[in-house]
Amino acid sequence: MNYKIFGDMMPAVTVQLAPGEQMITQSGGMSWMTDGIRMETNMRGGLGGAFGRMLSGESLFMATFTATRPGDEITFASTMPGQILPFTLRPGYELIAQKGAFLCAEPGVQLSAYLTRGVKGGLFGGEGFVLQRLSGQGMVFCEMDGSICVIDLAPGERLRVDSGNIAAFEASVGYSAEMVRGFKNILFGGEGLFLSTLTGPGRVWLQTMTTSELAKRIIPYIPTKSD
Repeated sequence: MNYKIFGDMMPAVTVQLAPGEQMITQSGGMSWMTDGIRMETNMRGGLGGAFGRMLSGESLFMATFTATRPGDEITFASTMPGQILPFTLRPGYELIAQKGAFLCAEPGVQLSAYLTRGVKGGLFGGEGFVLQRLSGQGMVFCEMDGSICVIDLAPGERLRVDSGNIAAFEASVGYSAEMVRGFKNILFGGEGLFLSTLTGPGRVWLQTMTTSELAKRIIPYIPTKSD
């Protein structure tokens, strides 16, 4: 399997497949494809797997695309301004990502829900109780918002991150939420009551833009009926 990521702030990835090779994505995730690719839509992983995907921000149904001729190509485009990053998963190496990060993958990759530990982590950690767990074996492409900063945390090293700026982290990284200290910080700091805390060892991917902040900027310019 060969691939090419192209585009600036609204990127896409084109995957070239050999006969019999497959790619999976959520229902409606394909942008365009050559005539030799066959599509099949189903509830991959059964009802339990479909429900877990729905909790993590994806659709109930998954589409499987199979190449039938040499050089078949299929393209998947991002839905938000940002970047598309490729990851290679293997047994023992898993990735935890924000809701909606999954774009497409080889069929050996499993997408499931990741429940954050503790009430604080779920209510105030920026992404809710449920994130995406990417496991199995194969290549997966994730879409992330804005520009990306990659940080490697040493064992026990901690990083406090504003809500929503966590794009992904390796499963070896601990995730929790802590209250902002200081009355003035809480009242006037503008960061909310809690910040997410990531604890090493492992790699984390941070994004400069969040969907919620982008929406806040756009909403004032959306015409209303009174206008």
